[in-house]
Amino acid sequence: MFSAGQLFSVTLTKPIILTDSPPSKHLRHTRHRQFTTQCTNNLHSATNPFDPAAVAASVKNFTFTGPSKNRTDLQTSCAIISSTIIGKQHDNENRKGIENITVVNAERVLDLELSGNIRKPLTINDMSTSPMHGSEIRVVYQGVPGAYSETAAAKAYPNGEFIPCEQFEQVFQAVELWIADRAVLPLENSLGGSVHRTYDLLLRHRLHIVGEVQLPVRHCLLALPGVNKQDLNRVISHPQALAQCELTLTKLDLKITRESSNSTAGAAELISESNLRNTAAIGSERAAKIYGLNVLVEGIHDDCNNFTRFLMLAREPIIPRIDQPFRTSIVFAHDNGTSVLFKVLSVFAFRNINLTKIESRPHRLRPITIVGSAKRFEYLFYVDFDASMADVRAQNALSDVQEFTTFLRVLGSYPVDMTPLCSSGGD
Repeated sequence: MFSAGQLFSVTLTKPIILTDSPPSKHLRHTRHRQFTTQCTNNLHSATNPFDPAAVAASVKNFTFTGPSKNRTDLQTSCAIISSTIIGKQHDNENRKGIENITVVNAERVLDLELSGNIRKPLTINDMSTSPMHGSEIRVVYQGVPGAYSETAAAKAYPNGEFIPCEQFEQVFQAVELWIADRAVLPLENSLGGSVHRTYDLLLRHRLHIVGEVQLPVRHCLLALPGVNKQDLNRVISHPQALAQCELTLTKLDLKITRESSNSTAGAAELISESNLRNTAAIGSERAAKIYGLNVLVEGIHDDCNNFTRFLMLAREPIIPRIDQPFRTSIVFAHDNGTSVLFKVLSVFAFRNINLTKIESRPHRLRPITIVGSAKRFEYLFYVDFDASMADVRAQNALSDVQEFTTFLRVLGSYPVDMTPLCSSGGD
């Protein structure tokens, strides 16, 4: 907890690190730039390497509206200030330190080669600190080899080493504990909607969104060799996959029950290892090849426009830019009052900033508020908008948002995946 007048520091690196402690030993070779400010009702000072007058001019419209409540508030405020400063110095920055995620905009998806040794997912027992060795980036995802998340990871980082995890929580832990360098997780699907687990964990953990990948999803009905559709009485897959194929499964007129599993590829693995001849899985053609299954029906998703958006997460944010399309993700809880949510969203409309998504999730720390004799549910709101944090419009918008919120956090400012959307095989 921070109080008025307490000093805190913001360390600017490539990428930016917002911290109230010295940089991690893992980053000891990184050039750091540091300025100090004071948590009072107004921004008082900034020291080298930035000129105080320039900083004051850059953030003249930004003030702390009161003593900061916690580290999250300070981090969000500093993210706005830091992005403003970086936006002013953008043309003079050395771009060698900027995260290389231009592969997101490539037109081809890496064709993963099958490996004889299938890597087993990490379990909670594997979650111990591990030093970084070598230059190959390690990317963690939820599921097993053959999952759509692995394909998305390969699209984002073609030269990466891909590490599967059993649970979503372990994906975050693997990056936080330096077992992996990046995480790739599904956020939403064009047919099945949002992945709520990812939203909840984004708030619980301190990772930053550094990119996105939009992946076309092509589902197939998979079964053991020699099994026909008439032999089936059960189909298993991830809940999102089952939802995306609901109408097609009904049209097949099969007397089958539908059961959920942790991932699409995990369902294929279960059928293969347990020799389940009465069960089919919904998954990709690659999963069928890995686990020795046949494709009974291709393209069983209800709509050919089936895409999943994945987020790329890292321990540190990247430097926002204005020379390419960027998207910024935030989460906030608004003050009590009339039309407060409308006022929050209006600050973007007044600045001609396009909102691409808004998602509400229960406020776990304050689920219910008593207003007179009535009970009202409280929510956190996740918002994506098309603007970089280096854009002065976004900086001013978030400064205004703070006036109407009790909590505000910038989850990340990152390049938009501009890959042409075309169907192909690939959670």
